[in-house]
Amino acid sequence: MAQLNTREVEHEITVLAPASTVYRLLAEVENWPRIFPPTVFVDCVERSAEEERIRIWATANGEAKNWTSRRWLDPKALRIDFRQEVSPPPVASMGGAWLIEPLSENESRIRLLHDFRAIDDDPRSLEWIDRAVDSNSRTELAGLKSNIEKATAAAEQNLLMSFTDSVEIDGSAEDVYEFLYQADRWTERLPHVARVSMQEDTPGLQLLEMDTRTKDGSTHTTKSVRVCFPHHRIVYKQTTLPALMALHTGSWELRPQGGGIHATAEHTVVVNTENIARVLGPDADVVRARTFVRDALGANSRATLGHAKAYAEQRNR
Repeated sequence: MAQLNTREVEHEITVLAPASTVYRLLAEVENWPRIFPPTVFVDCVERSAEEERIRIWATANGEAKNWTSRRWLDPKALRIDFRQEVSPPPVASMGGAWLIEPLSENESRIRLLHDFRAIDDDPRSLEWIDRAVDSNSRTELAGLKSNIEKATAAAEQNLLMSFTDSVEIDGSAEDVYEFLYQADRWTERLPHVARVSMQEDTPGLQLLEMDTRTKDGSTHTTKSVRVCFPHHRIVYKQTTLPALMALHTGSWELRPQGGGIHATAEHTVVVNTENIARVLGPDADVVRARTFVRDALGANSRATLGHAKAYAEQRNR
């Protein structure tokens, strides 16, 4: 029987952020859509003090994918080990670790370790995996450095904001969810939506492109990846953003309440300071940009929830 051939590789990068901050951003999976550009949503399936099982939804070459991994967290050592439960061919197994090393109070080294094996120990497959891991790791670490530093700066400059809008609906979760899920019908159902293109190759994973009308009559185009959980939740991440946003993630949440539904639209946004003057004028500041974004997104969310309410309550009569 052939000896199993496991390869081990390491990549590293230095970031301008405290080691504790870097570890926290990596450990708390709800941060991943902010720090990993391809990541849309991460759901913790199982969790204990030191171990967790997570399901990840992310984009790859323009497609939406998902997989499940296990992680082992060691906050004292600033280390997170991970292993894929099922690896896609030609990978037989894949695992590794994140190691965070403080260099000073405000600078850290991130080391990313991988170990992997090819199906049937095929040497050509092993070389292919090696090249893919090397390329992906370099790209991932460069993106991680940029986004961790942006996330740290956003927190310091008050650029990160989260908010919600809610409505009570005298109807069923199934009907409200249907309205929100069928985004391809929003041009006929929502006055502020001028155009929609939706692709759903895998049930519950949607690629959504939309032209939205603004108050002055102009339109802007956004692209989103949506992950749908019948009949209670839809989460999304915009991959093409309006000019004033450097990040936008959100969700539609449906919770039974009394005899009806409590429906909530949630948004998390990072303001794009580079475009404030161009969009709002030379005298505008971050406070005005935050207000503008809050008002615009809130108005669209409340309009969508209002039409979803009318749709569900009409069907409940």
